[in-house]
Amino acid sequence: MRFVVGGAGFSGAVVARQLAEAGHEVTMHEQRDHLAGNCYTVRDAGTDVLVHEYGPHIFHTDDERVWEYVNRFGEMVPFNHRVRTTVGGRVYLMPVNLLTINQLFGTALRPDEARAFVEQKADSTIEEPANFEEQALKFMGRELYEAFFEGYTRKQWGRDPKDLPASILSRLPIRFNYDDRYYNHQHQAMPRNGYTEIVANIVDHPGIEVHLSSPLDPQGGRAGFDHIVWTGPLDAWFGHRLGRLGYRTLDFDRFTAAGDYQGCAVMNYGDYEVPYTRTSEHKHFAPWEQHQQTVVFRETSRACGPDDIPYYPIRLVDDKELLSQYLELARGESSVSFVGRLGTYRYLDMDVTIGEALRAADGMLEAIAAGDPIPPFFVDPS
Repeated sequence: MRFVVGGAGFSGAVVARQLAEAGHEVTMHEQRDHLAGNCYTVRDAGTDVLVHEYGPHIFHTDDERVWEYVNRFGEMVPFNHRVRTTVGGRVYLMPVNLLTINQLFGTALRPDEARAFVEQKADSTIEEPANFEEQALKFMGRELYEAFFEGYTRKQWGRDPKDLPASILSRLPIRFNYDDRYYNHQHQAMPRNGYTEIVANIVDHPGIEVHLSSPLDPQGGRAGFDHIVWTGPLDAWFGHRLGRLGYRTLDFDRFTAAGDYQGCAVMNYGDYEVPYTRTSEHKHFAPWEQHQQTVVFRETSRACGPDDIPYYPIRLVDDKELLSQYLELARGESSVSFVGRLGTYRYLDMDVTIGEALRAADGMLEAIAAGDPIPPFFVDPS
């Protein structure tokens, strides 16, 4: 069969590779002038620092198939991501852990004492949290919430935490030990030569033809192909005919400096009065390298306009209603599959993106072998 893939990020690249290795012909169209989507990494010309052009991406997973897959296409170097946050003129560890608690309250609590202390602070009068703020207050009480979550959340989502669903804070984001690793996954690493090299190696196959700076036209792009794999925005496939799904986008204030600017890869800023949410110092994402200068991004979140890059799906009530209408349209399409974070309107970490792309390709190949139509979705995006 002949496939055309819209988008050359991880989703499109992985699906294309799996189909090509099974003997199918694949043509890829990418609207940007580079591979790897928002995971694009490139050397800064002035400093030689490997920069995450669209913000930091840290690879972490417990999925052995995904871990073996990325190691097949690039060298992964162990990397434990650690984040700090500045609040009220002081620096704390993130995620909130035992040291963070002791710093904030000026205590020297042991784990069991800290757990009891936070339980005492928690608002036990809230039985069924109706929103993000109530969920946080029920979990941790007002001091921890206001210091580390309220301001940051307002900036990140552009909304009062009372207007956000409680499900965003699905579990207690506190550790009662001194573990300051941001992730708990078994495999945590960075690609030695960046994500762009990995994606380039994935699509380096005689059965794959790649066209950069060449967006796939949903209206005329299917001519001459048996099936389309669409990894762009779900609503864009339909020309936004029902309206635009809501996203947050990011602005980056980029600058270089001598030496070491902040001493860590990521510094969050929890105070609402500070307009940006975090600063990323990119040379710290490759600690095995040595650089005399440094590249820093200040990151600010705002509403996504028609010409902006969509980063975070909002998925509030209005967006979910609109999503359900687009899903109904999508399920009525023939010869099209929607894959990836944009194609399914969900925020996905890289390992989940790769894992879902592998499973989507499995599903396509199984349908072909059985002589069945290839379905539009391989996960339930609703």
